[in-house]
Amino acid sequence: MNNSQYTPEEPISSIATALAPAALGIVRVSGKNSIELVSRVFSAPKRLLEAAGNTIVYGWIKDGDSLVDEVMVAVYRAPRSFTGEDMCEIFCHGGPAVVTAVQALMLKSGFRQAERGEYTFRAYINGKTDLTKAEAVKEIIDSHTDASRGRAAGRLAGSLYEEIDSIKKLIIDTLAAIEVEIEYPEDEETIADAFDSSDIRTARDRLAALADSWKGEKLYQDGARVVLCGRTNAGKSSLFNAILKEERAIVSDIEGTTRDFLESWASFDGIPVRLFDTAGLRETEDVIEAQGVEISRNLSTDADVVLYLIDSNTGFTEEDGVFLENCKEPVLIVWTKSEVYGEKKGQTPVSAEKIPDLRGQVSISSRKGTGFDVLYKTVKEVLTSGLSTERTQAGLGSERQKEAVIEALECVEHALISAEDNYTLDAVVQDLEDCLDALGVVTGDVTPDDVLGSIFANFCVGK
Repeated sequence: MNNSQYTPEEPISSIATALAPAALGIVRVSGKNSIELVSRVFSAPKRLLEAAGNTIVYGWIKDGDSLVDEVMVAVYRAPRSFTGEDMCEIFCHGGPAVVTAVQALMLKSGFRQAERGEYTFRAYINGKTDLTKAEAVKEIIDSHTDASRGRAAGRLAGSLYEEIDSIKKLIIDTLAAIEVEIEYPEDEETIADAFDSSDIRTARDRLAALADSWKGEKLYQDGARVVLCGRTNAGKSSLFNAILKEERAIVSDIEGTTRDFLESWASFDGIPVRLFDTAGLRETEDVIEAQGVEISRNLSTDADVVLYLIDSNTGFTEEDGVFLENCKEPVLIVWTKSEVYGEKKGQTPVSAEKIPDLRGQVSISSRKGTGFDVLYKTVKEVLTSGLSTERTQAGLGSERQKEAVIEALECVEHALISAEDNYTLDAVVQDLEDCLDALGVVTGDVTPDDVLGSIFANFCVGK
């Protein structure tokens, strides 16, 4: 969205639900005179115009004398609305033809097609939300698991904003104390003795914790790549189907059944994962299957975790060893078909001596669904190793936020160094004011237009 090319308060409209057959569809409008414009194509215009905020009016959308659809219109009056402006949401039947007809009538009646993210942008410029909450809206829309949705919901509820605001208060209180010292100096031996630095030390620690949270939060947002590898008939497609709880991959005893890769999103103990089912690893003269095998090897080199499947009956073979010795990515060996073969000697733990990054070995049965809890837990441990993922406080929600927090952290650390090195108090003040500016970028108190455009342009049109 180019912020310079639209006028705030200008009446806008968009379809807010997917264009697919459904029970309901929603057309959302906002802006100056939006309720009046809707009333002109509504069967009961007086009732709509007189409706109180946060109420619903029943009637028909009409195009002249023609009936378009029977609807319910939710009325929201400024400033008690999502955007802070007058708004309506038209709940019509969910057929694509119906929804597009209602939207087309809105555009003909004086509304402009909303830009991507324009409703949320208006909420931001009208003081109904800050940038941390606005970005959390898109996080929730894009979330793939309950865990990732829950983390974004915390930011939408204001957890990150409150943490930033609390840190800002520590900096502001310190600045106030320094300003008093500048106005009424006493005979301290050093600049470091001229004010209490405990608040900015606390701010430094909390900023460091926030910056450290980003890697873990990014994992829950973007997910990880988990690739199923192994020889033919090792049970990859069966495991793929069992994890997804649907028959996505063809399962057969015939070697070479899977010739290309399949992928789908899945949840591994709350972590969103792009799961890849690949062709069985073997030497083959079939040109198409050979291409599939090569793709399997390439996918494994880009994986965050490789699940290497071994049939419990055949056990570990020389072919398995060749692949694993050359695999540089984290590997988890998965012994399959345990319901048939149990703890036979084929499941003898593989030596990690020649495997660069072996992270563990688990036994599962795709047919009976056993061993999956251990599998998910082990994969999660591999993915989160060394990351701060267990949230006891707010976490960052975007790369933009991380960069601003790191800048604020550097300013605070420099302020402490300045005080310890006996620089003038003005130098410390400048560092702390720069810190406040960086924190303002996180919440949107200080934000260049190009940053706003980048944020809201990635939203869907109805949001």
